Amino acid sequence: MTDEKKIDIDVETKEVDTAKKGLKKTGAAKKHKKDLIKEMEAKLKTAQEESKQTYDRLLRVSAEFENHKKRSAREMEEFRKFANESLIKEMLLVVDNLERAINSSSDAEQANSGLVQGVDITLKEILKIFEKFNVKPVESLKKRFDPSFHQAVMTEETDDYTEHTVINELQKGYMMHDRLLRPAMVVVSMPKVKSNDEKSTSIENKDNKID
Repeated sequence: MTDEKKIDIDVETKEVDTAKKGLKKTGAAKKHKKDLIKEMEAKLKTAQEESKQTYDRLLRVSAEFENHKKRSAREMEEFRKFANESLIKEMLLVVDNLERAINSSSDAEQANSGLVQGVDITLKEILKIFEKFNVKPVESLKKRFDPSFHQAVMTEETDDYTEHTVINELQKGYMMHDRLLRPAMVVVSMPKVKSNDEKSTSIENKDNKID
């Protein structure tokens, strides 16, 4: 083999080795690039999950805060509406006494009309104050008995009203806004119990009608 041919073969061998090394480097670079892409995709997915979780927590906290605001507003409104409830309850006793004074004086033959008039004016002024705080009496007379608003202290037999009708009011009940301050003390109607004579008469009347 001549020296020139030997040199050519050596050069070609070196070129092939260089090319192989280049290919190896290119393959390693591609693999490294793929690994980097996978790593970045994994980090992106993790970041997206964390972002979603953070957003969900933010929504929950925001909803809880809004509910707290609404609840606090309702509680404040309730407090404002019923802040004077205890005072009003105490004043109801004064109203009861004034009404009793008026009723007893009007029944007397020689009642002091000036005194009665003064008591009546005082009562009306107190009731006006009650209206400012949305305090109103419960309607009871001739209404059907309702245990939510009425307290039955006795019953009375009568045929003038249907059963379970309020026929007398011993003490007025009062509402404050939509809350019951106290129930009305009332007398409730019950149907008359027929005596044996009345039952016999009723039976005889039926028999006569049949004839």
